Amino acid sequence: MIDLRKVRDEWRRCDVTVRDLPLALLLAVTSLLPAFHGYETQVGDLPPRPLDALAYGVLALECFPLAVRRRWPAVCLYLVSFAFIVAELRRYHLVAGTALPLALMSAGAHLERHRRLTVIGLSAAYALMAVALDRLGSTEGAAGFVTFYLALAGTWGAGAWWRSTRLAEAERRRRVAEATRAAERARIARDLHDVVSHHVTAMVVQAEAARYLTAAPDRFDETLRSVTDAGRRAITDLRHLLDVLNPDHQGAADRTPSTGDLHALVEQTRQAGQPVEFTMEGTPARAGGSAELVAFRVVQEALTNALKYAHGSRTAVGVRHGEKEITVEVSTDGTGSRAASPGGSGRGLAGLRERIDALGGDFTADPQPDGGFLVRARIPRQDQGASGGS
Repeated sequence: MIDLRKVRDEWRRCDVTVRDLPLALLLAVTSLLPAFHGYETQVGDLPPRPLDALAYGVLALECFPLAVRRRWPAVCLYLVSFAFIVAELRRYHLVAGTALPLALMSAGAHLERHRRLTVIGLSAAYALMAVALDRLGSTEGAAGFVTFYLALAGTWGAGAWWRSTRLAEAERRRRVAEATRAAERARIARDLHDVVSHHVTAMVVQAEAARYLTAAPDRFDETLRSVTDAGRRAITDLRHLLDVLNPDHQGAADRTPSTGDLHALVEQTRQAGQPVEFTMEGTPARAGGSAELVAFRVVQEALTNALKYAHGSRTAVGVRHGEKEITVEVSTDGTGSRAASPGGSGRGLAGLRERIDALGGDFTADPQPDGGFLVRARIPRQDQGASGGS
C-alpha cells in the first residue's frame, strides 16, 4: 500500500520549480483539447483565427513560465504578459490565456522588488493593447476593457493580500521567537545567579572564617573541606546548566533541584556558619515541578542573603506542602554581623518575584523592626498547565 504521507513529504522536499511545473503542463494540455474550445480567456471580442505554428509558440510561452512563477515571479509575469498580448493581437483565442491571472496572482504574492513599477508598466502595456484591439475592430468597448482590467487587478490584489498575511505571520513568529529567547535568557540568568551567588557566598564566608582558625587545626581543616565541597557543588550545578543549554544532551532536565534537596541546602548553609532551623510539613511531589523548583530557589536566595548580610544570625526556614500550593517562610533576626541591607541590588529577589508571579502566586521580602528580614512566598502547584521558571 502506498504511504500517502510519505509521498506528500517527498513532494514537499522537491524543488519549487518541480512542484509548479504540473500546473504549466496541465494548462498547456487543456489548451490543446477540443473539449475546452469556447472557454478561452481573451479580451477584445475579435473573431478567432486558426492556430498556426506561431500560435503553438505563443501557447508554450504562456504556459511554461508558470513553472518558475514562485522562483522568478517577475520573469514569469513578463513572459506570460507578452505572450498574452501577442495572442490577443493575433486573435489566437487560447485557454492558455488563463496563465495571465495566475502569473499576476503569483507575482502579487512573491515579487519582492519593483512591485509598483511592475504594476505601472503592465497597466500601460494593457492600455496600449486595448487601443490596438479597438483599432483592429474590437467590439469590447471601454466598459469591457475596464472590467477585464479590474479582474486582473483583483488577482494581483489577492496575491498581495496573501503576501501581506504571510509577512504578518512571519513577523508574529519572529516576535514570539524573540520573546521566547529573551525569556530563556532571563531564566538562565536567574539560574546562574541562584547557583553562583549561593555557592560562592558560602565559600567566601567560610574562607573568611578560616583566617581566624589557624590555631585550631581540626576546625580549620573542616572549614576548608566545606569550602571544597561548596566549590564542587557549584561546578556540578554549573555543568548541569550547561547541559540544559546543549540541545544534544539527553536527560539534563532530570537534574532539576526541588524541595527534596532542601535538607542538603540547609546543611551546606550551616557548615558556612549560619545557624538554621528547618521545618517542613507535608510531602514533596515525587517528580519536582515548577512549584517545587521555585520553592527551592526562594529558600536558596533567602539563605544566600542571610549569609551575605546577617552572618551568624539565627535563621528559620519553614516549608509547607499543600495539595494546591507550597508556602515558604524564611526569617532572619538582626543579631548577627551585617555589612549591608538584605535588599542589595535586588536582582535575586526580583527574579523570584517574576517567577512566582508567572505561577500566579504571592511573594514578599520585607525588613523587620528588630533589624531582621522576612521572606514569604505562596507558590501554586500548576505543573500540569504552566511552566514558569522551570
